[in-house]
Amino acid sequence: MRIKNENILTLIPARMQATRLPGKPMLEIAGKPMIWHVWKQAIRAELGPVCVATDSADIAACIEDSGGQAILTDPALPSGSDRIYQALQRSDKFADTEMVINLQGDLPELDPALLYKLAELLAEDRWDLTTLVAPMSDAEAQKPQIVKAVVSFPEGPEKTGRALYFSRAKVPDGNADFYHHIGLYGWRVSALEKFVSLPPSPLEQSEKLEQLRALEAGMSVGVGVVDDAPGGVDTPEDLDAVRERWPQSL
Repeated sequence: MRIKNENILTLIPARMQATRLPGKPMLEIAGKPMIWHVWKQAIRAELGPVCVATDSADIAACIEDSGGQAILTDPALPSGSDRIYQALQRSDKFADTEMVINLQGDLPELDPALLYKLAELLAEDRWDLTTLVAPMSDAEAQKPQIVKAVVSFPEGPEKTGRALYFSRAKVPDGNADFYHHIGLYGWRVSALEKFVSLPPSPLEQSEKLEQLRALEAGMSVGVGVVDDAPGGVDTPEDLDAVRERWPQSL
């Protein structure tokens, strides 16, 4: 089912004060800032409007000078979810938006098909929010920096699953498959409004994983399986690797 353009908005939260890589959105890859590449990939998905939600006038100018849309948000906001929600509140243009995709601003190699997959899951009309996972090896599951998703697939992994838990630990135990959580989200705006009104939950604080707040609040999280997880840019080494791959990556 094709999603009508006016029904869904892609918002890209971007802030300059990344802990491990300050100024990350404006670091260049092939002569363009990273945030520009992410915005361009979102445009290529052809889902509908795309907008950057940022605390930086420089980031906003980068996007607007290329013909895109940007909304300035409070630098003190604690998360990307809060940033995209505030962007929705500050724009009359998006006042009637019912579904929004939260796309991280550090995924310059993103396959636009992943955004369409999220939109398809949201269109099922039975989830508060949706996200994606990819299969991973036992060796990858050992790494705490890779977030694992525990998912129930009543109809098999070719159908939409339901998220049961997320962890940095190697879960689930036994012979079950491991799934690498991809930090992209499709939200119903009503659910996003509820989410940002809640305080951080105990499990969220323990695991340092924001999505656990949604599960602890009883929200339904639909999960789709894709072949591969896109590599994010969190460290100088990640950035060097993307720059080295770039001519072959897109």
